[in-house]
Amino acid sequence: MTDFTIPQERKVITPIPGPKSQAMHARRLEAVSAGAGAALPVYIEKANGAILVDIDGNQLIDLGSGIGVTTIGHTNAGVVEAVATQVQNLTHTLFTATPYESYVEVCELLNKHTPGNFKKKSVLFNSGAEAVENAVKIARKATRKNGIVVFDHAYHGRTNLTFSMNFKNAPYGNGFGPTAASIQHVPMSYPYRDPQGMTGEEAARRAISYMEKRVGVEDLAAIFIEPIQGEGGFIVPAPGFLATISKWARENGVLMVADEVQSGVARTGKWFASEWEEGFEPDMFTIAKGIAGGMPISAVTGRAEVMDASHPGGLGGTFGGNPVSAAAALSVLKQIEDGGVLERATAIGELLTRRLNELKAKYPVIGDVRGRGAMIAIELVEPGTLNPSKAAVDALAKHMHSNGIFVLTAGTHYNVIRFLPPLAISDELLEDALSVLEQGLAAL
Repeated sequence: MTDFTIPQERKVITPIPGPKSQAMHARRLEAVSAGAGAALPVYIEKANGAILVDIDGNQLIDLGSGIGVTTIGHTNAGVVEAVATQVQNLTHTLFTATPYESYVEVCELLNKHTPGNFKKKSVLFNSGAEAVENAVKIARKATRKNGIVVFDHAYHGRTNLTFSMNFKNAPYGNGFGPTAASIQHVPMSYPYRDPQGMTGEEAARRAISYMEKRVGVEDLAAIFIEPIQGEGGFIVPAPGFLATISKWARENGVLMVADEVQSGVARTGKWFASEWEEGFEPDMFTIAKGIAGGMPISAVTGRAEVMDASHPGGLGGTFGGNPVSAAAALSVLKQIEDGGVLERATAIGELLTRRLNELKAKYPVIGDVRGRGAMIAIELVEPGTLNPSKAAVDALAKHMHSNGIFVLTAGTHYNVIRFLPPLAISDELLEDALSVLEQGLAAL
C-alpha cells in the first residue's frame, strides 16, 4: 500500500467546489433525478490511495472511502490488475446459468474468515441492501417464521424492505410507503445517551423485554443488528450487549444476523466487527462495501443449514457475483490474508482516538469519541449538555470541505462526524486532516 500514482498530499488550488465542478453540477441538476443528492458537489476525476482529485485539479484527503467502500485504498494496484485481467477473459455469464470459479472462491474465503465455529456457506449479490433483503428471505425460509427485529438508530438500506428496517424515516423512507410488514424496532445500547452506568447486559435486558412483550417469540424469525452502527453515528454497544442478545436468540430459536456491510472486511482492525465481543455468535452476516475495493458485490454468509434452507432458484440475480467484481473481491480478501491490513486499521484507530480525545478535552463541543479501528466518530453537542449540535457539525463539515478534506456526517440527530479513511492513508495525511479539524473547532 505504498506505491501511489498520485502524490499523497492535500492541494487546494481553487475554491471548493471549483468552477469546473460548479459547471458540471449545473449539468447534473438538468439531467439527474433530484432524489440522488450530493454531500459535496465536487466532481472527482481520479483517485489513488487516500487522495481524491477533482476536475479542477484540487486534491482532497478522503476520510469517507465512498462510505466505507475503498477500504483497501482508491485504485489499489492489486484490485486494478485483477479487474483488468478479468475484463479480458470474462465479464458475464450469470452464475446461476453457467457458473465460474471466482464466485466459488469468494464464497470459500468468506466462509473461512467470518466468525463462528461451524460449517458456513455463502451466496453473492450486488449491494448491501440486496444482501440484507436476502438475509431476511433466508431467515424466514429457515425458521418458517416472519417477524424481524431491528434496533433504534439502525440503517440497513434504501429498498422498500430495508428502509422499513431503518430507524430514521427521513430521508430514506418518508413519502415512499407503505413500509414492509412484520418489522419491529427495539431499543439499542447507546452508552453516551443511555442512563449513566447502564451496563451492556442491562441494555440487552431492556431490548429483550421489548421483544418478549411487544413482539413475541412465536413468530420471530431473526434479529438484525450492526455490531457498530453506521449511519446511526458509529454507536458501539456497551460490552455484554451483543452477547446477551445472542444468547437469548439461541435459547429461543431466533436467528442472529450481523449486518457488517459498513463495519466488516478489515474496517475495525478485525475481519469483522462482530469479533470484538466474546460470546456474540451471529448465524448470518451481510457483507458488502469494502469487500471489493470499489467494485459492486455483496454477500450473505452463514450457517450451512440455514443457507441451504432456500430451494434452488430462490436466491440469485442477474449480476450477483459478477466475474469482474468477484476478481476484485478476491484481490482484497487475499491482501488482507497476506497481512498488514488489519494492523493498519488498528494503528489508524489508535491515532484518531488519541488525537480526537485530545481535542475533546480542549473543545467541549465534542461530547463523545467512539468507534474501533478505522471507523471512528465524534458526536457534537451544545457544551455542557447532551443536546445535539447539528449546527456545529454543519459548520465543521463545511470548513473541512472548503479546505480539501472530505468528511461524512451521520447520526440520528445529524450531529456526528465520522472518520472512515482508506487504510492506505498515511499518518501525515491524518494529522493534516486533524489540524484542519482543529482550526474549524477553534473557529466555532
